[in-house]
Amino acid sequence: QVQLVASGGGLVQPGGSLRLSCAASGSFSRLNTMGWYRQAPGKERELVARITSSGVTNYADSVKGRFTISGDNALKTVYLQMNSLKPEDTAVYYCNTKPSVGFVQYDYWGQGTQVTVSS
Repeated sequence: QVQLVASGGGLVQPGGSLRLSCAASGSFSRLNTMGWYRQAPGKERELVARITSSGVTNYADSVKGRFTISGDNALKTVYLQMNSLKPEDTAVYYCNTKPSVGFVQYDYWGQGTQVTVSS
């Protein structure tokens, strides 16, 4: 079992910044990957950024150069630094991890944190 708690969302003006945090706890001593997803009203959930325990990152094209994902070596705490925010970044942001045990893959989600970019 893994529990994920996301925090750091809020209301920010266009061009502003926010830092989201995801704290993981549970039976896994380390996680191999952690991702941030977002879902805007009426849209499908989409991957924003992902990081592996070796530090490899990947980003959605829409956030490259503006968002940075980082975390500790065990990925028990992962951050999403969001700069130059745009109204289209408005969404509920979720952290997610998919640890595996043998051939079984698990899928855990945080509760989501609202990010609203508006003047």
